[in-house]
Amino acid sequence: MSKRVLVTAALPYANGSVHLGHMLEFIQTDVYVRARKLAGEDCVFMWADDAHGSPIQVRARREGITPEALVARAYVEHRKDFDDFGIGYDVFHTTHSEENRRHAEAIFGEMLARGDITSRAVEQLYCPHDQMFLPDRFVKGTCPKCKSPDQYGDNCEVCSSTYAPTELGDPRCAVCGTTPVLRESLHLFVPLARHEVFLRQWLRAPADGGHTVMQDSVRNYVMRWVDEGLRDWDISRDDPYFGFSIPGHPGKYFYVWFDAPIGYIAATDKWCAEHGRDFDSYWKTTTSETEIVHVIGKDIVYFHCLFWPAMLHAAGYTTPSRVQVHGWLTVNGEKMSKTRGTFILGRTYLEHLSADYLRYYFAAKLGAAQDDIDLSMEDFANRVNAELVNKAANLASRCVKFVHQRLGARMSAPAADAEPLLAKARARLAEVPGLYREFESARALRLAIEIAEDFNLYVTEAAPWKLATSDPERARAVCSAAIEAGKIVAAILKPVLPVWAEKTERMLRLAAPLDFVNAGEPLPAGHEIGEYETLAEIGRASCRERVSSPV
Repeated sequence: MSKRVLVTAALPYANGSVHLGHMLEFIQTDVYVRARKLAGEDCVFMWADDAHGSPIQVRARREGITPEALVARAYVEHRKDFDDFGIGYDVFHTTHSEENRRHAEAIFGEMLARGDITSRAVEQLYCPHDQMFLPDRFVKGTCPKCKSPDQYGDNCEVCSSTYAPTELGDPRCAVCGTTPVLRESLHLFVPLARHEVFLRQWLRAPADGGHTVMQDSVRNYVMRWVDEGLRDWDISRDDPYFGFSIPGHPGKYFYVWFDAPIGYIAATDKWCAEHGRDFDSYWKTTTSETEIVHVIGKDIVYFHCLFWPAMLHAAGYTTPSRVQVHGWLTVNGEKMSKTRGTFILGRTYLEHLSADYLRYYFAAKLGAAQDDIDLSMEDFANRVNAELVNKAANLASRCVKFVHQRLGARMSAPAADAEPLLAKARARLAEVPGLYREFESARALRLAIEIAEDFNLYVTEAAPWKLATSDPERARAVCSAAIEAGKIVAAILKPVLPVWAEKTERMLRLAAPLDFVNAGEPLPAGHEIGEYETLAEIGRASCRERVSSPV
C-alpha cells in the first residue's frame, strides 16, 4: 500500500480578508497537492479557518457583534475566495468546532498526565480602565528585540521574535490606550526544555538519521533557538478570551497557538467521518506510513517547528515529516501597503483578472528555497503574455484550429522529423512529478514552456499552412506532432492551471483525464478532435493597470 500524504497550508485568520500574500502560500500548497494526486498518490489537503484569539475578540467588540458572528462571516468570505482561486482543498473546516475542542482537550490531558503541564503565578499586564488582564493582542508596545514600535504582545511582525507581553517597551492597552499595570495571575505552561532531546532528533537532517525534511536555513534558524535554551511556553489566557476553556481551570482559555494547529487534526477528523476514512491512519501512526507536510510562511516557523511537534509527540499523535517554508510576498519590490496602493486583496484581484494568471505567475516564481517573491506588475504582464499566451496557448491554438478547420478534424501519426523533439518532451515530462514533489514548480513550468518554444519553432519552420493543398498529410503530421506536444504541456500545467487542462481534454476529446503518464502516450492515427477553446488571452496594458488597483 502506498504511503498516505496529508498536506496543510497555514490556517487563514478569521479576523480579516485574504490578500495576495496569503494566496501565494495557498496556491503553492494547492499546486503541490494537485501534482501529487496527478502522480497517482493518495494525497489530501486538510484545512480550516483559525477562529480564536484576542484579535477576533477585539474586532468583534469594535464592530458590535459577537466573535461567533465574526468568524462565521469570515468563513463564508474565505471559502468563496478560495473556490474562485481554484484552491482544491479536500476539506475546509474551522478551529471553532467540536472536533477541535475534543482534540485540544485530549492533547492537553495527555500532556498533563505526563507531567508536561506546570502552573505558576505570573505578573501580567492589567488595564485598570477596562478592568481586565490583557491578552497579548490587547497590548501594544516596542519590540524588546529589534525595538520596532507598535508591535503586539506575542510576536514582532518586523523581526519575527516571540516574547511575553510584559517584555514590551512602553506598553499600552490596545483597546483604550491606557498604560497597563502589573498584576499576578495563575497560568499554565509547557516546559519545552523537557522536549529538547526529542526536538533535536526531530530537527536532525535526514543525512544524520532523522526523518524531518525542511530547508537547511530553516533548520539552522530553529536550532539556534534550541541551543539558546528553550523557554517555558504559556498556553493559557485569562478571561475575557475567545477560545476554548481549559478543563479544570475556570476562567482560563487555551492560547490560540495551542488549539490553532490542532485545526489540521480537527479538519482531518471531519473529513474522515464524512468519507469513511480511518482517522488514526493519519494522526495516530508513524511517519513511515503517513507523510504529513505543512506549508507555512517564515513568520510562524517557531510555532510549527518547536511547540507543535512537541505537543504531538507528547500526546501520541503523528509528527510532521516535512515543513516547507516560503518567503514574503512584496509588490513592485515593496512590502504590501494600503497607502502605496500595493495591498491587494484576493477579491480585488478577482474583480479584474483571471485567477489562472496569478496562479501561473506565483508557481512560475516559486521554488523549494525560502526566498521572498516579488509581484512586479511589469513582469506579471510580460510573463503571462510571453509564456502563457504567446508560447503555450499559441502552440495549441495554431495547430488545433488548423486541423479542425482545414484537415477534417482528424489527426495522424506525428511527423517523423518531429520524433526527436517529442522524445525530448516526454523526457521532460518524466522529470515533472519529482520537481513538483520537491516544491520546484518554477522548474516544472520552465520545462513546459521549453516544449512550447521547441514546437512553435518547429511548426513555424515546417509551415503546414503552406501545405494544406499540396501535401495535406504532411501538414496533418506536423500539426499532429505539435498537438501531442501541447497535450504534454497541458499535463505539466495541470496542477497550476486545471481549467487549461480540462479545456485541452475536451477539445482533444481525450478518453481519460490527463496525467503525468498518459500525456506522453500518442493519440491513434485518425483520432478526431473538437473545436479550439481559448486557453489564455490578456492585454498587456490592462494587466498592469488592473492588477495594481488599490484595495
